[in-house]
Amino acid sequence: MLQQTRVDQAIPFYYRFLEAFPTVQALAEAERQDVLRLWEGLGYYSRARNLQDAARQVSDAYNGNFPSTYEQIIALKGIGPYTAAAISSIAFNLPFAVVDGNVIRVLARWSGLEEDVSKPATKKNIQQLADKLIDPDKPADFNQAIMELGATICTPYNPECNACPISASCVALQTLKTDQIPYKAKKKKVPHHDIVVGICVNDDGKVLIALRPEDKMLGGLWEFPGGKVEKDETFETALIRELKEELGVDVSIQDEKLIAIKHTYSHFKITLHAYFCSIESGTPAPKASKVIKWVDVSELSDYPFPKANRTLTQAIQQFFKS
Repeated sequence: MLQQTRVDQAIPFYYRFLEAFPTVQALAEAERQDVLRLWEGLGYYSRARNLQDAARQVSDAYNGNFPSTYEQIIALKGIGPYTAAAISSIAFNLPFAVVDGNVIRVLARWSGLEEDVSKPATKKNIQQLADKLIDPDKPADFNQAIMELGATICTPYNPECNACPISASCVALQTLKTDQIPYKAKKKKVPHHDIVVGICVNDDGKVLIALRPEDKMLGGLWEFPGGKVEKDETFETALIRELKEELGVDVSIQDEKLIAIKHTYSHFKITLHAYFCSIESGTPAPKASKVIKWVDVSELSDYPFPKANRTLTQAIQQFFKS
């Protein structure tokens, strides 16, 4: 959970997870949809899938006992060098140095490193430096100390150098470059996409939802069918095209737009435009989804949705109540 989420945000999800899945075996045997539903709100849903896959690995390969070597730990699904080093050092006292954003900032300033820290080669150099500095007898203390130093004292802006225990040997401080180091190239402008989705309602008053394939972004979550508006398309023509491609049906769009929802992902932004639709011809089939399903509006809360679609489900429920 802490791979992409702050501690204060993760804590309530952590306890909720422990209550639902108190053992590795319980998580390994859980329904994927239940895992994703409990994860909803944390984002980066591949972490939830990886977490359960890792639990299954631990259950199958190690009889439910978490492995105790770096090589075994990093082989688990979803665990990379940072997480493997953190677990190895803190849980098993193994001398593997962690390198996260806080550590990069501390070591870049301390060593006077002026290269772009967003580049893999620079990160590799910092990892090598951390590996040399780590105390082999107290790796857990070293890793937690340097991360805490970056989080509380060697902060991105206005670092408290007077309170820093390593300030006397800090190159950035001695050269008055704490505001320039670490250097990171400016990010490219974040692209924006307009997404249209159709809320198809049948004669029984049920709405159609689609399950995203596991190997796609937001895999294993449910959504309303639709897609990206292409250049020179209106929202309406884009939606008609998308539902034809995804479901094999012809639709008519009813009334005005229900809602427009803005949402930001890690590398792009979207505005989700939702319309009620009626199927005029054809039988819906999952051409782009793993499965499709007609559900009562009241049941939408039972399915795991991405954040923007969750906001949409709430708008739909409110609409049907009014």
